[in-house]
Amino acid sequence: MSIPATMHAWRKHKGNSVPVWEEIPVPSVPPTGLLVKLLASGVCHSDQALLDVEDRPQFNDVYTLGHEGCGEIVGIGPQVTDPRFEIGGKVALLAVPGCGLDTCSECSRDLAQLCPSGMHHGIGQDGFYAEYVGIDVRGAVPLPDGVPPEVGAIATDAVTTAYHGIVRRARVQATETVFLFGLGGLGFNALQIVHSHIGARVLVSDLRPEKLAAARALGVPKADIIPPGTSIPDFITEHGVQIDTVLEFVGAAQTFADAQRIVRPGGKILCIGTGERVNKLDMKNGIRKRLEFVFSYGGQYRDLQDVLGLTAKGIIRPRVKMGKLNEFPRFLRELGEGGVEDRVALVI
Repeated sequence: MSIPATMHAWRKHKGNSVPVWEEIPVPSVPPTGLLVKLLASGVCHSDQALLDVEDRPQFNDVYTLGHEGCGEIVGIGPQVTDPRFEIGGKVALLAVPGCGLDTCSECSRDLAQLCPSGMHHGIGQDGFYAEYVGIDVRGAVPLPDGVPPEVGAIATDAVTTAYHGIVRRARVQATETVFLFGLGGLGFNALQIVHSHIGARVLVSDLRPEKLAAARALGVPKADIIPPGTSIPDFITEHGVQIDTVLEFVGAAQTFADAQRIVRPGGKILCIGTGERVNKLDMKNGIRKRLEFVFSYGGQYRDLQDVLGLTAKGIIRPRVKMGKLNEFPRFLRELGEGGVEDRVALVI
């Protein structure tokens, strides 16, 4: 394959909250990694937050946006010996794979996604809203047969973040009864992980009737779908449901308050949604009930492997809308305005 000298990419410039479409050099092949031709890049609400932020000194002054990607290998570094990677192979790309060093304060504690010194693709460093990207093999997971690139791209965050939180952090079991707030881009994938993969009972709440209809089509019983406008605490009390774990994928003041009220004594609340930057924690309620509040961020290599495997088997079916990369600002705006039901993947 002939690799051009330059490419187009959406870039964040410090001091400018509007993404810039510009021509830049194609990156070289990393010695310990791969040069990947991007086939799909996912759009996330976090992209707008990254465009707006100006107070993170660890961020580059100019960098390529995009932290969800999937593509085709077009170059392999001389130090790469893993036989899973070959020219023409497709890989899903983990934005923050960590440095992997035993001396790393986070990687040494199995917290690769919090690594301060590894690459943060699309999060202060060059990411996936481009035609090509260089990435270490630590961030490349072979794409299983049958999983299209657009699904592989959004699986790296929209599914992997939900999976890591539910499986690794909250440790949800099939014997539990779970309440899920929010069926957005992450929440609908979370529903499939709990309902279709783990097999736990899950009650769902969302303000959009079409989202609840999608949950019903997935097999959630009508009795476990809370109609919009219903008081969640009243519903739980009236139906005598014991909620073991709450999955808070909204993070609004009301949903966080309701989560603390409806979870049973000794229960857990998984916090993923950031509808509000600051929410109120009822200390007396939490102490009296001996609650466990679990926060989670991103996912890890093994999570993405698991997620892609479940997707290949049809257990998880991410819903993706397609778009063109050069129209990124429009799709980001539509996502922020609620005009996108689930996720968008952009192609060259």
